[in-house]
Amino acid sequence: METSEIENLLNNALPDCDINVEGGSGKYLVTVIGEVFEGLNSVKRQQLIYKILDSFITSGKIHAISMKLQTTTENSNA
Repeated sequence: METSEIENLLNNALPDCDINVEGGSGKYLVTVIGEVFEGLNSVKRQQLIYKILDSFITSGKIHAISMKLQTTTENSNA
């Protein structure tokens, strides 16, 4: 699965977020920055992304995924 395919899936589901996907061969680093994460703990944030990508994880197209998920404020303070 190409990184651009994952970015497109996430952009369609989370249109107001800044999204970057790196990696390949089934292993990816997903960075999503947006207000959609406001008030959500890290587990809830990850669950949101897993829900979007679930069919590709289940099928094995995505083997491993690391995530950096932040609000805009958290990202600017980093």
